[in-house]
Amino acid sequence: MSVGQAQSFPNPPGGFAPAPVPPTRRNVELVLLAFAVVITTVSLILVEASQEQQITWDLGKYALAYLALFAIAHLAVRRFARYADPLLLPIVALLNGLGLVLIHRLDLADAQDAAYNHQPIPSPDASHQVLWTGLALIGFICVLMFLRDYRLLARYSYTLGLAGIVLLAIPAVLPASLSQTNGAKIWIRLPGFSVQPGEFAKILLIIFFASVLVAKRELFTSAGKHMLGMDFPRARDLGPILLAWIISLGVLVFETDLGTSLLIFGTVLVMLYIATERVGWLVIGGVLLVAGYAFANQLFEHVRVRTDTWLHPFDDYSNTGYQISQALFGEATGGLAGTGLGSGRPAQVPFAKTDFIVATIAEELGLIGLTAVLLLYLVFVLRGLRTALAVRDSFGKLLAAGLSFTIAIQLFVVVGGVTKLIPLTGLTTPFISYGGSSLLANYLLLAILIKISDSARAPAPTKKTQAAAPIADAPTEMLKRTKGAVG
Repeated sequence: MSVGQAQSFPNPPGGFAPAPVPPTRRNVELVLLAFAVVITTVSLILVEASQEQQITWDLGKYALAYLALFAIAHLAVRRFARYADPLLLPIVALLNGLGLVLIHRLDLADAQDAAYNHQPIPSPDASHQVLWTGLALIGFICVLMFLRDYRLLARYSYTLGLAGIVLLAIPAVLPASLSQTNGAKIWIRLPGFSVQPGEFAKILLIIFFASVLVAKRELFTSAGKHMLGMDFPRARDLGPILLAWIISLGVLVFETDLGTSLLIFGTVLVMLYIATERVGWLVIGGVLLVAGYAFANQLFEHVRVRTDTWLHPFDDYSNTGYQISQALFGEATGGLAGTGLGSGRPAQVPFAKTDFIVATIAEELGLIGLTAVLLLYLVFVLRGLRTALAVRDSFGKLLAAGLSFTIAIQLFVVVGGVTKLIPLTGLTTPFISYGGSSLLANYLLLAILIKISDSARAPAPTKKTQAAAPIADAPTEMLKRTKGAVG
């Protein structure tokens, strides 16, 4: 082959081909959201058909509002977190839709009771829930827009942690008229406005502990004592768990809020174990948990009442045991397949829209329906943990794990209380129960988790550097032989 022919066929460029851009999976999210809309609309139709024997405007109003809100949420994710996990938002949308259906169903029962007793018809709480969902999604979108990099949260971790403690402490120092409901001082009540600050405090404290544990991880894992086949931390390194224990015990004592106390301590304990991989932290945490509860049970009346109601709910059926007893009766009535949407009597359980909405699910959807709902939560938590495994930085890993586990622990506390597995706590079911504070806080939690997921799934940034020419493509140079050269 001549030189001219060789020049007409240049060598192929060297190096590796660029990695393909991963799919965003936003269309998958859109299809799943449409599926959630269909399920919610069909459930509303079933409730209307069972209760009213006709289709009313409320059905169209709620279905259209639900569709519009989550269409906007999907567009926001598509714009500001295009690589995020496609399952997180649809799961939350379905849970939120189920909550809207159940609240509407209980509104109809309240209206029937009011008409039977010749009382004014109360305003529907489902309309308020739609409004709270809209406000929560505004907060959700704001986090997606303005939190460009979730790692910036670590820079302000101590400020956020202090803010979380202050939010927890405010109801304890307020008068009972401004903070107490059903014996628990967990509210800030102002004219025309009320908020439960503990819902937001849990997120701030998770951010704080995630940052501290990442910064001090070597301290917690490099030294300690090996006993009974386990590695235990040194006494001087117990600061984070002791702080969480003191905060939890203070919430239990001064605010009579067992649920938030268990939630905060359980979440921090799990985060400590994830950060250090030491079973000794779980052992110490379990001992502190039992000791703290035994201490409070001996000294404080309201804790003893909760314990007695848990152990013997039927001994004081008409008073302290009425709520849990009615819930157990409803769960037994639901059985395996439930009574059907709109066909049970869940309104007989006090606070069926908030603390005991799980009893409503168990009665009208049965064990099968309740299991399906719990599986949705399980998938949500597993996707959050998958995000924690996939993200590249330690702070993101621990933050995603903490946010995911706090949903799991809260669900365990709620379902355990309603089914009499553990004492009643007063926590709400995430994304399902009626209430603005819980809904807004959990949507903020979802937004942070989606931002971490987007970072974990996004392609790695490529650096534009000018690479050296491959040897095969380097130009040929003519070398002149000098006199006296060897060979």
